[in-house]
Amino acid sequence: MMKSVALGAMTVSAQGLGCMGMSEYYGPTDWDESITTIRRAIDLGITLFDTADQYGSGHNEVLLGRGVAGRRDDVRIATKFGIDRSSGDDARTFRGDAAYVKRSAEASLTRLGIDVIDLYYLHRPPQNAEIEETVGAMADLVKAGKVRHLGLSEVDADLLRRAHAVHPITAVQSEYSLWTRDVEAVTPVMAELGVGLVPYSPLGRGFLTGTFDPKAITADDVRARNARFGGSDYQANLRIADTVREIAAERGLAPAQVALAWVSAQSERLGVPIVPIPGTKRVRWLEQNAAAVDVVLDDDALDRLQPLDQFVHGSRLLSHGIRTN
Repeated sequence: MMKSVALGAMTVSAQGLGCMGMSEYYGPTDWDESITTIRRAIDLGITLFDTADQYGSGHNEVLLGRGVAGRRDDVRIATKFGIDRSSGDDARTFRGDAAYVKRSAEASLTRLGIDVIDLYYLHRPPQNAEIEETVGAMADLVKAGKVRHLGLSEVDADLLRRAHAVHPITAVQSEYSLWTRDVEAVTPVMAELGVGLVPYSPLGRGFLTGTFDPKAITADDVRARNARFGGSDYQANLRIADTVREIAAERGLAPAQVALAWVSAQSERLGVPIVPIPGTKRVRWLEQNAAAVDVVLDDDALDRLQPLDQFVHGSRLLSHGIRTN
């Protein structure tokens, strides 16, 4: 049976499923295969499913809604708003004005085919509004019964405090993995306020799985614009992937399971509940990832994994200076 974790007042499975790649950013997509993967995740006891209105420009929310149809009571749906792509990706903006917040929620509810969003995230700190206005509009959605819990994505400690003063924040979603640990600067405040951490890209966008092949990256793969996956930076970063692979081989595990187990193990050290949301389009990798929930790393493994972020080469930002998730 899948373990559970309490994110504030919301209890979810100890691992969720990130659905972004089912619609874009990581090469070819397949609707039927993605639906099968979502339904298999539910069967495995995964209850937290993550999407956003900008993934596939709405496609991903429609996909997830179809995937959980008939199983709504078994899942908790998290979606995000705030990245406006309507003027093109090179001119995207981060919005948080109250009217936009409410329009975005209504559109997401329609695409998902549900009556209430379980966890509603602000996708990025807004450029056109103060955080108090944005979270105030999100709080109105809670009062209206259209949203149950509020979250923020990629925020610093100051913004988290300001947001939490307007309405309790259930979770912060940020990139977090063996080679990306920026959010640890925010976790002390999260622990103080009782806010959970939902790490996206806990497998380093596939780099830590031991299956990444730079030659297989296509032009529509977001990693083609990420320095960590190319040239001398890629070669230097192999030291990190090799260490993960060695530890996995010694323990009869998959590298992805080691990487995910490390993320989950940081909950005690950081003092915050952690629910990673590895993304995949395929049942094979879903099942492998889900099995990591039961992996407990020994002290030797943890000691060897802990310093790996010191050896990272290249920024986690894309070539145009923003992140996709």
